[in-house]
Amino acid sequence: MQLRSWLLSGLLVTSTALAACAQSAPAAPTTAPAAAPTTAAAAPTTAPAAATPRPAATTAPAATTAPAATRASAATTTAAPTTAPAGAATSAPAATSAATVRPAATTAAAATTAPAAAGKKLTVALVVGVKGDPFYVTMEKGARAKAQELGVDLIVDGPAQFNPVQQTPIVDALIARKIDALLIAPTDKQAMIEPLKRVNDAGIKVITVDTYIGDGDYEKGPVTFPLSYIGSDNVQGGKIACDALIKAIGGKGKLYIQNVKPGISTTDQREQGCKESIQASGGAVTLVGVDYNDDSAAKAAEQTTALLQRTPDLAGIFGTNLFSAEGAAQAVKNANLTGTVKIANFDAPEQAIKDLRDNVVDLVIAQKPADMGSTGVEYAVNAIKGDTSGIKKRVTTGYVVIDRTNVDTPEAQAAIYKSQ
Repeated sequence: MQLRSWLLSGLLVTSTALAACAQSAPAAPTTAPAAAPTTAAAAPTTAPAAATPRPAATTAPAATTAPAATRASAATTTAAPTTAPAGAATSAPAATSAATVRPAATTAAAATTAPAAAGKKLTVALVVGVKGDPFYVTMEKGARAKAQELGVDLIVDGPAQFNPVQQTPIVDALIARKIDALLIAPTDKQAMIEPLKRVNDAGIKVITVDTYIGDGDYEKGPVTFPLSYIGSDNVQGGKIACDALIKAIGGKGKLYIQNVKPGISTTDQREQGCKESIQASGGAVTLVGVDYNDDSAAKAAEQTTALLQRTPDLAGIFGTNLFSAEGAAQAVKNANLTGTVKIANFDAPEQAIKDLRDNVVDLVIAQKPADMGSTGVEYAVNAIKGDTSGIKKRVTTGYVVIDRTNVDTPEAQAAIYKSQ
């Protein structure tokens, strides 16, 4: 009996012990899941921090052409498999380190392109007064020859009419193209000041050729930012033309001036020079009128025809530019007054030389537009390179006076403008 009671008691104790073991066993799994999520959460928490600098690495594609950057990407990719799976999440900092190095590759790429930028070909633009005018065609030829000699690119453009409203958008477009220097024949000495100031403010060198802005005195005048004004002394040119014209009409008589329009620096000065010549005649020569043709030969012909009807004893006409003289010559020819009314043609296109040979005009004043273009490009390149010591604020290019006695001389032939 006692033995049975002892056995029962032993069994009870054993059961109790087993039950106690069974109750304590879930505690381990309970702790394990709790620990696992806690650790897992810690890893993702670290991962976003590692991913944060990656936008910096997104700049790497720009530098992927650099071997160093390519190799860095390959090393990063290779390193990942060498990490135990359990540490995969902790490998993110290694990727972060690789990304952090990449800006150095970007800097290297920038440094590689820097010499190319420094050694890029210089670009000079020439904006003429009007497209197709043989004077400016000849200027372009001189500019292109010098640009080729100096190894610079030359852009040539110009308006369809001699008009600041048409010329200004061309200038603004060249600012946007970030040219290095601008040569320009301004179509108005006041209206083109602000557009050219924008060019200068953009860090682009400005040189005016043929015409000028302000009063043309870039040293002491109201406008001083252009580096130089390269062109003829047009007061002198007008005086030379009208002195010769007065001589051709016998020293006395009535003269008429065909001009473009007020506000153009060159033709204003030629008109001034001619008037000075007339005044110097002491009354022997009188000025019967000045008309403005808006740079249209057809309009000049109409105006001259009307003047001839009002003044049948007209002795001579001074055309201040190519189209002015062409229109006047046509009107004289139409009125059958060739040889009777003398014409001085300022500018020397091929048609003017033909008119000279045909006795339609009696005198041709040739400027030197090729010299203007050539000197302008030379000055521009020197200025871009920082050498302004040899740049003069005013450069006069001179004239060649052509008449029927010297038209075939080498000097006269070389001075004739080219049409293409």
